[in-house]
Amino acid sequence: MTASPPDNARPAASAQARSAHTSAAEGVVAAMRDLLALGLSQGTSGNVSVRHGDGFLVTPSGIPAEALTADSIVPMSFSGTWDHALAPSSEWRFHRDILQQRPEIGAVVHAHPTYCTAFALCGRTIPAVHYMIAAVGGPTIRCAPYAPYGTDELSRLALIALEGRGGCLLANHGMIATGPDLPRALWLAVEMETLCRQYAVALQVGAPVILPDDEIARTVERFKSYGLQAQADGPAPR
Repeated sequence: MTASPPDNARPAASAQARSAHTSAAEGVVAAMRDLLALGLSQGTSGNVSVRHGDGFLVTPSGIPAEALTADSIVPMSFSGTWDHALAPSSEWRFHRDILQQRPEIGAVVHAHPTYCTAFALCGRTIPAVHYMIAAVGGPTIRCAPYAPYGTDELSRLALIALEGRGGCLLANHGMIATGPDLPRALWLAVEMETLCRQYAVALQVGAPVILPDDEIARTVERFKSYGLQAQADGPAPR
């Protein structure tokens, strides 16, 4: 017969769970503020989620990053339910679906940075004009077709655009970046915006040269042993 844990072990376990929840929620708040500081978001736009326990934590709807606290972050189940005073982000569906269908992903960042969004407004796929596109996992950053925000259809289209990729654009909307954790998802968001800015400038200069798919495939493999692709800290090569 298995002995029950002593009574004093239960409060300790409960305190540890609360501490882990608070730490994860504080990470989401910090990520939202980082989006502002990095120029990737503004006002109440953008949202962030992180896998936690049997579900995930996501930013609430309509609250600016400066006003967020750990208590503002909404815990959700993968069945799409929540029990919180605040409603989750209107984009909770694609956060839920990405985390549920891609077990290697631990965090999702959605924002409307200028250059990513400009190409999304044009429905443009970003080609391999720079080897750093390998950070996304392949030779393109795809642009998902338009669907209204917060809908199951947008989530479905985003998942298709993310097949074999860590990030994508959303037509007439913005971008999604993912990672095994929040620092790496944020890092990828910055890299995607940088690539889009470089591509926009190159198009003004002339006709950008596109690297072949096999070169990007080799770079993807090389990145697996570099920086944030293989460790908790440190950037990938530039």
